[in-house]
Amino acid sequence: MARPPPRDMSQEPAAVAVSMTMTSAPAQPRPHVLLVAAPFQSHVNPLLRLGRRLAAKGLLVTFTTALRAGIRLGPGDGDGDGDGDGGGAGAEAGRGRLRVELLRGGGIWAPVDPRFRVAGDMARHVEAAGPAALEELVRGQAEAGRPVTCVVANAFVPWALRVAGELGLPRGMLWIQSCALLSVYYHHVHALAAFPEAGAPGSVTLPGLPELDADDLQPLLIYASGQDLWRQMLVADLGRARETVPWVFANTFDELERSTIEGLREHLPVIPVGPLLEPDDANGESSQAADDGGCTAWLDACPPRSVVFVAFGSLVNNDSDEVAEIAAGLASTGRPFLWVVRDDTRALLSADALATACRDRDRGKVVPWCAQGRVLAHPAVGCFVTHCGWNSTAEALAAGVTVVASPRWSDQRINARFLVDVHRVGVRAPTPLTRDALRERVEEAMGGPEAAAMARRAAGWKEKARAAVRGGGSSDRGVQAFVDQIRHAGARH
Repeated sequence: MARPPPRDMSQEPAAVAVSMTMTSAPAQPRPHVLLVAAPFQSHVNPLLRLGRRLAAKGLLVTFTTALRAGIRLGPGDGDGDGDGDGGGAGAEAGRGRLRVELLRGGGIWAPVDPRFRVAGDMARHVEAAGPAALEELVRGQAEAGRPVTCVVANAFVPWALRVAGELGLPRGMLWIQSCALLSVYYHHVHALAAFPEAGAPGSVTLPGLPELDADDLQPLLIYASGQDLWRQMLVADLGRARETVPWVFANTFDELERSTIEGLREHLPVIPVGPLLEPDDANGESSQAADDGGCTAWLDACPPRSVVFVAFGSLVNNDSDEVAEIAAGLASTGRPFLWVVRDDTRALLSADALATACRDRDRGKVVPWCAQGRVLAHPAVGCFVTHCGWNSTAEALAAGVTVVASPRWSDQRINARFLVDVHRVGVRAPTPLTRDALRERVEEAMGGPEAAAMARRAAGWKEKARAAVRGGGSSDRGVQAFVDQIRHAGARH
């Protein structure tokens, strides 16, 4: 399947209207929230989705990032771990307006600059060039008659909150991972708990969390060197957050992490606003379904809860041996499957392995990308083989799909622990995957003795997630409270 070519944003105007459903012009400028994301798809997606919710409640919202090739800014983005659908430039935003204006100037690299391909180099560059570009953007908004009221940035963009503070603007942060991980990091940064030494056995118990052992903790930044760039950014974000950031939005919902949220609120003003999904993901339908490479049509032809969906986000790199094992494992299940194999991994999938996996053309489909939230919400999907990135975790829960968890690094082990042991909506698989383990775990999740019970629990989380973001739900109330505060602040000026 051919992927639609990415938009060449370097040739587009700096401001791109994403939505423009507006009420009559107010006498005074409407409150204007500026969103600043790191140039990773898994950071862009949830912040854009928060922006759409704020705009739907009548605010003017501008989204910005240092765009690099491969990042999709259109509506309907898929897995937050990086599989967007490359959609268009239009989406409804209720009574407000959401616009995109890219960071420019200050020496920001062009989107196609190959230096963007190295994550560390990219982060150091944006840390150095971003502040001047952001100041220029804020000044430009004021000159255009839409002064910025508040800046909200992802975690791992500490320079954006620093610039906002220097400009006297209120600041908010969007934490795009679980509150469980936020609690771990906050307690470590502020030395509020005794964590096991690196490489040593042990465990830690934090307020509202089950006991976490060394295996859960080892991949995390708490064990990174003090010279590690990501650790430095984390410490910058959380070191003085209590004193400087009045809103810490979290891509979670109260019903999912209530005890963790309550324990963390002693230290941070946590506001659950998740799950941050596209509206169309609620039922698997979308106006862009015709442009999804045939995924929707293929799923429509499959029986309910029959398809094994396999996706590992934008950063996990499966080696050639694991790719071959996954192909053989999927073939051995005898079940229909939809498998996302990114362009940068496709060369590892040999023609023989592909032929083995898809010997019945109607039984298997391999695509380079998909709108993950929409796929998960399709009634044909029966289980999700995932690396357990947080956005994938939240999307699976919101879709009510059982999982086969194969975590790799960072928060993925903790997320897998919650999915399998706490929420009991999935089974654990080894990393790397083997053909026999994949076949056995898929069968356990879809046809084993506990499969029906897991499916019922997953369906319960689907309803709770949808209720949280509906009008008057727990996450909707958090968004509305912020909007009311921003409007009140604007009215005083």
